[in-house]
Amino acid sequence: MSETEPVETDTGPTGRRPWPLVALALVLVAGLAFAVGRFSTFGVVASGPNAADIGFARDMQVHHAQAVEMAMIEYRATSDETLRAVAYDIATAQAGQAGEMYGWLVNWGVPQAADEPLMSWMSEDSGHGHGGGSDGSATDAELREAMGMATDEQLAALREADGTQQDCLFAELMIRHHTGAIEMVDAIQRLGSDARVAQAARGMAESQQREIQSLQATRDRLGCG
Repeated sequence: MSETEPVETDTGPTGRRPWPLVALALVLVAGLAFAVGRFSTFGVVASGPNAADIGFARDMQVHHAQAVEMAMIEYRATSDETLRAVAYDIATAQAGQAGEMYGWLVNWGVPQAADEPLMSWMSEDSGHGHGGGSDGSATDAELREAMGMATDEQLAALREADGTQQDCLFAELMIRHHTGAIEMVDAIQRLGSDARVAQAARGMAESQQREIQSLQATRDRLGCG
């Protein structure tokens, strides 16, 4: 090989992680987190779940799945290295947390899904306007909006956008998404009974609050409307 020839690496010509490797990493992280959630309490004595703990684990898996989806859309397309790093962190962290929550439900011996609407476990959280209303009349789309989740139309717009437009939309949608997650964490702190769930939820809120600050700073830098 000539000394002037470039040396190829497995990160590609720009040094970025190829997204198929990121997808593989998500699977491995989620699998490891499932095993940890299934067999370990992270040194925290679990007092046993109540309905709120179970509902939180189910609904937050749904919430995390969309965050991973949005993060992977942004990761594959953006040329902004800050957003690319944030998207990578969101995708890997939330895939792992989803695997952990899956493991909790297995360990508790309850189904991964239930017939009740999203956020039903929050219905006892009086004064916070969640749980689908007193008559349970809220639609699934309305409940997802209350959780800060993006609509199908917004996800399609994120996929179709490019450049700064896509970066700004990703930041906007993810800030709203994280804000909804933090509200769910606040509720489980009041309503839950399992110490392991409370500890993990606090960690979610702390990391997502940091990401909100980073995304807000990025929006300001990009001049997003």
